[in-house]
Amino acid sequence: MFLKSQPKLILASTSAYRRQLLERLGVAFECAAPGVEETALARETPEDLARRLARAKAAAVARRRPDAWVIGSDQVALLRADDGGALIHGKPQTAARCAAQLRASSGRTVEFITAVAVVRAEAGRSHEFTDTTRVKFRELDDATIARYVERESPLDCAGGFKSEGLGIALCESIDSADPTALIGLPLIRLAVALRLCGFQIP
Repeated sequence: MFLKSQPKLILASTSAYRRQLLERLGVAFECAAPGVEETALARETPEDLARRLARAKAAAVARRRPDAWVIGSDQVALLRADDGGALIHGKPQTAARCAAQLRASSGRTVEFITAVAVVRAEAGRSHEFTDTTRVKFRELDDATIARYVERESPLDCAGGFKSEGLGIALCESIDSADPTALIGLPLIRLAVALRLCGFQIP
């Protein structure tokens, strides 16, 4: 009896966090940089931004590898204002911007919107989904923020903190259907999508 080989899988990301998460599912995969510009469009909602970038990242790599299933993902940290507006927190990149993001989030709820697109160009098929995780931050004074940024330096994380690390101490509560979504890749829904694509995942 011959076992059917699984299709090829590529993660359209150079993020170490997403790579480590996908490794948990026990499937062989490659990583490829999508090379996608991540600037928001005019009047684009945060949800639409995350979905568009997830699709664009997957599509960019799928064009180069049409035979493979490609995973694209994007996360937007959203702080809603009382007047109905919204502030998007991207990757801070500097300690000063990281501290400013955490200062703005102090005592408030930040929504982390994670969009995923799984695409195979050769077959013209795709699976897409979005996860929203709500993080309530405790009241953070400047000294607390400074200590945290110095110790963990989460400059490459949307929202400026790592829930899987010391950043959990900044939280009052986390409301999520999938704890891996906040780290950057919702594995519960992704496992469902990959099984539909022909991958053997327990």
